[in-house]
Amino acid sequence: MTTALITGTTAGIGAAFARRLAADGHNLVLVARNTQRLEEQASELSKRHGIRAEVLTADLSADDGIAAVEARLSDREKPVDILVNNAGFGNKGQFPDVPMTDELKMIKVHCEAVLRLTSTAVEGMRERRRGAVVNVASIAAFVPGTYGASKAWVVQFTQGAAKDMAGSGVRLLALCPGYVQTEFHERAGMGADVIPPKWLWLDADRLVSTALTDLARGKSLSIPDLRYKVMMGIVKLTPNRLLAGTSRTGRRPGSR
Repeated sequence: MTTALITGTTAGIGAAFARRLAADGHNLVLVARNTQRLEEQASELSKRHGIRAEVLTADLSADDGIAAVEARLSDREKPVDILVNNAGFGNKGQFPDVPMTDELKMIKVHCEAVLRLTSTAVEGMRERRRGAVVNVASIAAFVPGTYGASKAWVVQFTQGAAKDMAGSGVRLLALCPGYVQTEFHERAGMGADVIPPKWLWLDADRLVSTALTDLARGKSLSIPDLRYKVMMGIVKLTPNRLLAGTSRTGRRPGSR
């Protein structure tokens, strides 16, 4: 039985990945900061799907948290076949009003953790000549802004790594969701004034299903909804000076 490790797994997109992968028969390593919620999730998924679910409490904004997950990914006795780098958050406010410590913490989670965990996971996967990594980015990656810049890095890194790993048996996918009903906006302190209309919201379970289909097809980028694919086509034709104005609203699509 294969094993999937998912970060930021107790809510939103991470929880949807856990449900789907458990239903597909994968054992799980569930990673987040809240031990109690992790244990509840592990117990529920194990009972429902008959799989083994490990709990790993780790804060990926801290070096020791990243190192703990790296150690689990390096365990050759208990190999991880699928890595989902989903942990992330957004800061409320405009540059440069957001405290630098908060911005650096976001970059550590979105960029450093993704780089380190992907690199560690890929080592073992390449030796076994099989494995997959899904790095959750955002459609914000295509819009100017600090949050978007961190997610743009995820997209470019993942697509570059996918190209470099071609023929190795290891697949990499950058997932770029739009707005998804999660705890993301509440945790970021974003009020109703920045919440988009209902027609823009995506279902997390359907999003995950589309992402896994794209991964199986060998794609390195997944924008899992026609609405957002059309929007991204429009974005490519829109001058950056106009897009920059949208980033100042404080909205953070691609939430988890």
